[in-house]
Amino acid sequence: MKILLLSVLLPAALCAVVANTKEHRRGIFQQPEQIHLSYGDDPTTMVVTWVTMDATVGPSEVMYGPADDGFTQSQLGTVTQFIDGGSMKRTMYMHRANMTGLKPGQKYVYTCGSRDEGLSEKFTFHALKDGADWSPLIVVYGDMGNDNARALPLLQLDAMNGNFDMVMHVGDFAYDMDIDNALVGDEFMRQIEVVAGYVPYMVCPGNHEIAYNFSNYKNRFTMPGGDGEGMFYSWNIGPAHIISFNTEVYWGYYNTYETIKRQYDWLEADLKKANLPENMAVRPWIITMGHKPMYCSSVDAGELCTNIHNAVRNGSSVFWPNFEDLFYKYGVDLQYYAHEHSYERLWPLYKSVVCKGSEEEPYTNPRGPVHIVAGSGGDREGQTPFKPMFTEWSAFRTDDYGWTNMNIINKTHMHLQEVSINKNGEIIDDIWLIKNKHGAGSYNCF
Repeated sequence: MKILLLSVLLPAALCAVVANTKEHRRGIFQQPEQIHLSYGDDPTTMVVTWVTMDATVGPSEVMYGPADDGFTQSQLGTVTQFIDGGSMKRTMYMHRANMTGLKPGQKYVYTCGSRDEGLSEKFTFHALKDGADWSPLIVVYGDMGNDNARALPLLQLDAMNGNFDMVMHVGDFAYDMDIDNALVGDEFMRQIEVVAGYVPYMVCPGNHEIAYNFSNYKNRFTMPGGDGEGMFYSWNIGPAHIISFNTEVYWGYYNTYETIKRQYDWLEADLKKANLPENMAVRPWIITMGHKPMYCSSVDAGELCTNIHNAVRNGSSVFWPNFEDLFYKYGVDLQYYAHEHSYERLWPLYKSVVCKGSEEEPYTNPRGPVHIVAGSGGDREGQTPFKPMFTEWSAFRTDDYGWTNMNIINKTHMHLQEVSINKNGEIIDDIWLIKNKHGAGSYNCF
C-alpha cells in the first residue's frame, strides 16, 4: 500500500528514476535488451551489442547459425560496466560479442545473453555480401528521438521485412540519451531494437550526444576500427567506402588543436588508402557522414550553413586545414549531414560555388561533391523551417519527416530517393548520381 501511495504522489518522471535505481527497485534485471547489430572489422563478422541492468553470473554469449539450421555456432562475448554521469549514477552492463565465420550474403538467426540468466528472442540478419558486385540499399537519417520518432514505425516494418541492408544514423539520438539519468537513452535503444536487431545500425556522434564526454554514445554503440570509440571510423559495403566522422570537434571543450588534428590526420590517411588504385578499382564510391552540415538553407542556418566562418566547412582558428578542401582533394562523392530537422538536397558544390556536371544533367559527372542534409527522422523539437528564398546551392528541400534511400547500384550509378512519412511513404525526391571517374583529381569546379 505504501508503494501504491508513493506512485500516486510522485511525478511520473521521478517514479521512473526511483524504479530504476538499485536502492529502490525490486527484482533482478539480467534479461538482454536494447539489442543491435553493427559491422565488424572483418566482412565475415557481425557484432551484436546488448544491455542488462544487472551483472550476469554466466558468460555473455551469442548463439547463431544459418536460418534453416538454427543455433549451430556460439561465441563468448565481453561485458563492461557503464556508470551514467547523471545524479543517480545508474549502472548498467554493456555486452558485446562477435558472430564470426559468416558466409557472405547468407541469412542467419541469433540469440544473445547468458545461458544461466536469460536469452533474447530470436533475431535474423544477412551476412555482408562478398566483394563489390552487388547493390546495397542503405537507409539514411539523423535527428531521431525517443519522442516524436515519426520515421520509426515504417522503418521497423521495412527492417523486419528485409527491405534494406543497413542504417546510417547521422547523429543526434533519443533527445537525449543522458536525460533522466539515461532512462531516455534506454527507451530509445529499445525502440530501435526492432530495426537494429535485424540490420547493422551504423552511427556518428552529434551535439545531443556530448554529455559526460559522449559517454552514452561511446558505451551504447560498437563501431569498427577508427579511434576505437565510434567517434571516427570507416567500413566497406559493396562498391562503396563509407566514413563516419565527428563534427563536434569544432565546438566547446573539444575545439583544441590536438583533438581536431587527430581526427583530421586519420581522415586523410583513410582517404589516401581509399584512393589507392587497387582499392579504387573495387570500391570507387567514397561517402561520408558527419552531423553538422557545411551548407543548408534553414532559418537557423546562421551558425552553420550561410556562415562563411562555419568551422565544419572552413576549419578552426586553432587548426586551419578543413574538411571541405580535404574531401574535394580526395574526391569524396557524397556527403551526408543532419542537425537541421529537414531534408535538403544540394547541387554539387565547392566553396559556395555550384559545380554541376551540366545544366541538363547536373548529377552526371559533377565537378564537385554532392551534399545531402538528412535530419528528418523526427524528435521532440519538431522540424526546422526554411528561409523563404532558396540559396543558390539548394536543389530540393522539404520539412516532411522521413529518410533517404541510397541504392548503390554499381561502380558508376547511385540512386537516391527521399521517403516522406507525411505522405505515407511516398517518394518525394528522386535522382541518379552518375560518375565515370572517382577519387582524387576527379573534380574541376574552378
